[in-house]
Amino acid sequence: MRYISLPVIFVLFFCQTVISQDLSLASPGGRILFHLVNDTGGLVYSINFQQKEIVSRGRMGCEFMREPALGTGLSIVKKETLAVRNTWYPTVRVKRARMDDRYNALRLSLKEDTGLRRSMELEVRAYDDGIAFRYKLPAAGVIGDRVIVRELTGFPFPDDAKAWVAQYGGYASSQESEFKPVRLRDLTRQTVAGLPMLIEVDTAVFAAITEAVIDHYPGSYIGSDSLQDGRVMLTTRLAPLPGEPADGAKARFDDSVYTPWRVIMLAETPGRLIESGIVENLNPPCAIKDPSWIKPGISAWDHWWSGEVKMDMPTIKQYIDLAARQGWPYMLIDWQWYGPFNDPRADITRAAPQLDMPALLAYAAGKHVRLWLWLYSTDVNRNNNYKKAFALYEKWGIAGIKIDFMDRDDQEMVDWYRRIIKAAADHHLLIDLHGAYKPDGISRTYPNILTREGVMGEEYSKFSNRITPEHNVTLPFTRMLAGPMDYTPGGFINVTPDAFRQGVPTEVKNTRAAELSKFVIYESPFTVYCDAPEHILGQPGADFLRQVKTVWDDTKVLAGYPGKYIVVAKRSGSRWFIGAMTNGEARDITLNLDFLLKGEYQLVSWEDATDAGALPQNLLKRTRKIAAGSSLRFTMAKGGGFVGYLDRR
Repeated sequence: MRYISLPVIFVLFFCQTVISQDLSLASPGGRILFHLVNDTGGLVYSINFQQKEIVSRGRMGCEFMREPALGTGLSIVKKETLAVRNTWYPTVRVKRARMDDRYNALRLSLKEDTGLRRSMELEVRAYDDGIAFRYKLPAAGVIGDRVIVRELTGFPFPDDAKAWVAQYGGYASSQESEFKPVRLRDLTRQTVAGLPMLIEVDTAVFAAITEAVIDHYPGSYIGSDSLQDGRVMLTTRLAPLPGEPADGAKARFDDSVYTPWRVIMLAETPGRLIESGIVENLNPPCAIKDPSWIKPGISAWDHWWSGEVKMDMPTIKQYIDLAARQGWPYMLIDWQWYGPFNDPRADITRAAPQLDMPALLAYAAGKHVRLWLWLYSTDVNRNNNYKKAFALYEKWGIAGIKIDFMDRDDQEMVDWYRRIIKAAADHHLLIDLHGAYKPDGISRTYPNILTREGVMGEEYSKFSNRITPEHNVTLPFTRMLAGPMDYTPGGFINVTPDAFRQGVPTEVKNTRAAELSKFVIYESPFTVYCDAPEHILGQPGADFLRQVKTVWDDTKVLAGYPGKYIVVAKRSGSRWFIGAMTNGEARDITLNLDFLLKGEYQLVSWEDATDAGALPQNLLKRTRKIAAGSSLRFTMAKGGGFVGYLDRR
C-alpha cells in the first residue's frame, strides 16, 4: 500500500484544538466532495456528486445507555489527511482480477469541550464511486460494558427521490423479500428497510446506502424520521440484542469498538453501482496465510428444490453423476443427511442410517466431484459441536458447509458468524450461509466464505408465485450491491406466468434463455444449480452450463434499469460472456461491442426462440462472426433473456 500526500491537502497533526470546524475532502478524481461542519448543531455532513449536492446536512453520532448523546459540543483535537493508491488481487475474483483501492481519507480525533469530556474518532474515505465513514468509540469511564442504544447517523435525500425498499418486517429475519419502488416521502417512522437501499435521486444520479465490515456490532437498517425543506431524513436503525426492545440495547463493549463503515455509493447510472468495488475495498486484506485451497465453482444440489426430499444413496449418486457429466466440481447434500435437525438429538458428525458417507465420498472422488454438507445453525452451535465436526469434515475431505437458519444480525450473531468463518478456514472448509444477513465484504478477508443467501431466490418458486421477471431484474441493482448472493438458479421447467403452478416439480416464470443468463448476471463464486438431472441432461442450454464460470477477470454493466432489464458482460481469461434479462415485457436490444479488443470474434449464443413468449423452454442456439466495435442485436421475449460468449479469432 502506498500513501501519497494530496496536492492541496497536507498531512497535519494537532496537539491542541483545531480552529477550523469546517472541512472538505475530495475524491481522487474530484467527482465527489464530502463536506463536514462541526457547529452548535453537532457534526453534520454533506455530499456533492459532479458538483450537485446529493446529501445535505446529515447528522452524525451515537447514543448510549445512561449517557447523554455523543455528537454535539465536540472539538477537533487532531486531524490527518491521507491519499491512498493501492492495488490488490482477490483470492476469489467476484468482479475482476485486479482491484484498485483509490481514496482520499480524513481522520479526526474529537473530544467534548465540557461535561463528561468523552472522545470519539471519525474516519472518512472519499472514493470516485462513493463515500464511506465510521466511528471509533472508546470504552466508558467506568469499568464494565458501554451500551449503544442508537446511532444518530442520518442520510437526508430529496423527498421525491425513488427508492427500492426491502421490508423485512423487523430485525430478525432471513432478509428475503422484494425490493419495491417507493418515493422516500412515503416511508414512515415504522419503516425498517433492509440494506442495500438503492435511490434514484434524479435521472443522472443514483445512490445506494449499505455498510461494510460489520464486526462486534449489529447490522443496520434504514428508517425515516422527518420531512423538512423537501428532504427526508433517513435514519440508521440497529438490530437490538436478543430479548431487547427495538429501542433497547444494540451493542455492548468494554473496549474500543469501530462501527461498520456507512457507505453511500454514487454513480450516473445504476449499472455503474454494480461495477463498484467499494464494499470489498473497505475490508482488511486476506487473513488466510495460504488460500490456494479455495476453489469456486458450480454445484449440483440434491432433490430438495426439484421435488420431495429423497435422502438416500441412489439419489445422491444421481446428483454426483450430474455434477460429473456437467464438469462441475461440487455436489451439495442438503437437510436430513444427519437425520433429525434443530434438535438436541442431532449429531452432525454422523450420517443418517440409510447413508454410507465413506462410500459416498469415495464415489464422488472417483467422479472428480467434492461434497458439501448442509447444517442447521443450532446443531452447529450446541455444545460447540462445530469444533469436533469441522475437524472431522476436513479428515473426510468435505469441500464446504452450508449453514442455515440464523435469521438474525444482532451483535451476538455477527460475532458468531466471524467465529464460525474463522474456524471453517482453519479446517479448509468453504462456506455458504443461508438464512443469512447481507454481505459486508468479509470475503476479502476470509475468502472461504464464497457466497450467502439473504436474498429471495429461486427456492421461492417451489412454494410461492413471488419470483417474477421484474424481481429477477431488480436484484442485481439492489441486494447484489452488497456482494455475492446464493440465488440458486437453473430451473429448466420454464413456463409463462399464466401457466405457472406451485409445487413439484418446480416451475419458473421466465424463459430458458433468461434462466441461463442468471449464471452470468448474478454474482456467486459458489453457484448452486437447483434442478434435477432428468430436467437438464440432454436439454437445450445444458451445454452452456458446461462453459460458464463463477469468477471473473472483469465486469461491465452495459445497460439496464431496476425492474426493467439488465445487460452484463463478464470476462474470464480472453473469453467474454454476455448475459441479458428482461421483465414481463419483450425487448429489443442493440449493444455496442466497443469494450472488446480490436479484431474479429466468434459469438456462440443461446437466445429466446421466436415462440419463446408462449413456449418459454424454446431456445435458439447460434454461432456467428462479429467484429469489435460493431453492434450486437437481439430480441428478448416476455420474461426472456440472452446469453452467449465471445472468443477472439
